Amino acid sequence: MPENLFERLEQLNEIGAALSKQTDLNQLLEAILVAAKNITNADGGSLYRVTDERTLKFEIMRNDTLDIAMGGTTGVAIPFSPINLFDPDGKPVNTMVVAYAVHHDTSVNIADAYTQEGFDFSGTKNFDKKTGYRSQSFLTVPMKNHENEIIGVLQLLNAKDRDGGAVVSFSKEDQQLAESLASQAAIALTNRLLISHLENLFESFINLINSAIDDKSPYTAGHCARVPQLTMMLAEAVTGVNVGPLKNFAMSDKDRYELKIAGLLHDCGKVTTPVHVVDKATKLHTIFDRIELLDTRFEVVKRDAEIALLKAHLAARDGGERQEAMAEAERQFEQRLRQIDEDREFLRVCNTGGEAMRQEDIDRVRRVSEGYRWRDVGGTENKFLTDDEFENLTIRAGTLTAAERQIINHHIEVTVQMLEALPWPKHLKNVPEYAGGHHERMDGKGYPRGLTRDQMSVQARCMGIADIFEALTAKDRPYKKGKTLTESLTILGKFKLGGHIDPDLFDVFMWEKVYLRYAQQYMDHNQIDDVDLMKIPGYVPPPPG
Repeated sequence: MPENLFERLEQLNEIGAALSKQTDLNQLLEAILVAAKNITNADGGSLYRVTDERTLKFEIMRNDTLDIAMGGTTGVAIPFSPINLFDPDGKPVNTMVVAYAVHHDTSVNIADAYTQEGFDFSGTKNFDKKTGYRSQSFLTVPMKNHENEIIGVLQLLNAKDRDGGAVVSFSKEDQQLAESLASQAAIALTNRLLISHLENLFESFINLINSAIDDKSPYTAGHCARVPQLTMMLAEAVTGVNVGPLKNFAMSDKDRYELKIAGLLHDCGKVTTPVHVVDKATKLHTIFDRIELLDTRFEVVKRDAEIALLKAHLAARDGGERQEAMAEAERQFEQRLRQIDEDREFLRVCNTGGEAMRQEDIDRVRRVSEGYRWRDVGGTENKFLTDDEFENLTIRAGTLTAAERQIINHHIEVTVQMLEALPWPKHLKNVPEYAGGHHERMDGKGYPRGLTRDQMSVQARCMGIADIFEALTAKDRPYKKGKTLTESLTILGKFKLGGHIDPDLFDVFMWEKVYLRYAQQYMDHNQIDDVDLMKIPGYVPPPPG
């Protein structure tokens, strides 16, 4: 056996090992063709994949003499249409060499396309006329996976003599090596496709969970989609920064995929959260907004006041009292109606929720509750507000009671439980930690585990900032309007100073203008105001470097 054949066999083994490690599909396809060219010393070649439409699709095309590189990682589209494996009547196409190799499960070694009979090389000859090239020797090898299914075709063009460089026929050894490589390549390609299919299935399952949450509450739909995007924006910004404490942070493609999955799953526990809590648009909202019940009671109180006035009229008439007494009763009645209307409007305002309810407003709600009485259909006199209604209307911030907020907070505990129960592969083992940490605080006052900054990964801290900023700027919440950039960054800066979020990540968020790139994609134009960075709490200019 020639010495160079031993070297080529060693090369083949090295190629097989390299192919098995390749994770990117385009890079894998490219590596297969380049390896086949090198091991057979071919001038050019193409790699085809069998499609579900029963065609052979060009994936990679190379030609050294013509300096052609298409498909794969080049970003250059191959302008040729797929090759049909069957004609319109459903009969196998055997005139094309690559199709023949598929149908007959055999390699085809052609010394000279211009003298070979039985195949249609008109396309090749037209190509040669346009380019001035001379296509001569062809080696076409089917690629079969471990189930003996042909998944592609490898075609090599113009073998070159290793000494003089003249175009020669592909030798028997070339064919054997190409066939061996095609077999290894098919297995590597099948494995990569299988992994891709499993990844697609897994991500589709995640999207199914998020769709279930979306069906329960349309207000969480955008959140589940935007937080992963903002998390990745911030993480990528950190990998690119060359100043500050985080300048050495880096992520591989595997790290990026792991963080992406964690972002998609960060709120999966909300699948268990009751809809009336997630969608609580007003303080009195449950299945419906109970403010309408209060309106009814106010109407009852009005009717009572009107009845009292009519009784006063009758009493005055029967007693022969003066006109002045009648007028005073009328005045008190009108004053009573104005007070009722004012109190009703006040409770309506309280019901909408806000960021900080004043103590004097809480005291007024109590006075309203104690100042009116109404009788139900059974004639029983009741307090104007039930204890539950009073508790809800005096919520200091937002629309959730303490019990309801605990229900909302419980979703992160469920998220962690769900994710930690899954048998994560090694490259996704950090998903529970990344997804489960976005409600922790740097000072240890967060939940569910009260972790401190040093106990959390950079990725989890990134997701914490993304979750907060998305919530501040979101315009699809039922209980608030989306804040402007300045308002949102002001609150975020206060969170930095208060130990809520990672100060170094906040700095990168500001330095790299992650907030602006996010805003341009996901915020309304009227929310994007001119930010005066020097007025943002906690902002420090980037150090030189």
